[in-house]
Amino acid sequence: MAHIIVVGNEKGGAGKSTVSIHVATALARLGHKVGILDLDLRQKTLGRYMDNRLAYLEKTGLDLPTPSYHELPEIDQAALGPGENVNDHRLSAAVAGLEPDSDFILIDCPGSHTRLSQVAHSLADTLITPLNDSFVDFDLLAHIAMDGETITGPSVYSEMVWNARQLRAQAGLEPIDWIVVRNRLGAQQMVNKVKMEKALDKLGRRIGFRTAPGFNERVIFRELFPRGLTLLDLRDIGVKGLNISNIAARQELRDLMRALTLPGVEVTF
Repeated sequence: MAHIIVVGNEKGGAGKSTVSIHVATALARLGHKVGILDLDLRQKTLGRYMDNRLAYLEKTGLDLPTPSYHELPEIDQAALGPGENVNDHRLSAAVAGLEPDSDFILIDCPGSHTRLSQVAHSLADTLITPLNDSFVDFDLLAHIAMDGETITGPSVYSEMVWNARQLRAQAGLEPIDWIVVRNRLGAQQMVNKVKMEKALDKLGRRIGFRTAPGFNERVIFRELFPRGLTLLDLRDIGVKGLNISNIAARQELRDLMRALTLPGVEVTF
């Protein structure tokens, strides 16, 4: 069966789609068959990223390793039983259609709570939660006292992950490997950064996630989107002598892929 990776939280602007396209494309470059789904049915940032990539490859004639993007199929609502949710069936049908030809299925969730996102979390073998390195975003996971250290209780998102874990346990599935990815890390050892690290470490032990470093804020990510490219494509499109920022960004991606410890994946780029 395909290993399902879900990239989700309930807050926009944390870098979910950037993480999604880079993880999916990195896996494709490592020789794995990857199918991807975008559950943000309104904005479709990941879907737009893939549209841009395919258009760029067609225009340039390049053949770059690329995951397979799929829309959720339409379902005949007349065929649904009483109380059945059409989106549940759309997601189930999409995953079932991808599984025979995929080593990995990556699902990018919207930055809000939806029924689709809730169901996707219960399907996750690996859950990646990108988080900006600030206490504003930390509130997504748990509430914290004014001292920046005392955790007063879990957030609604953490409770949703807990419910997804319970559903998986009832179905006899393996537990979710939950990784919180710290994006936009500051380069210096600022007080806020140190407090965030301590708070995440404490919360991770309490509710069961591990942390991994993500991406620093870099202009290159904004520049890549219109062509649907990733950091690993730069040399293939003729960019020589990568600058220090781009080299550092590639190392961040390498570190992230190793931290995910996905089954059968050896990071060789």
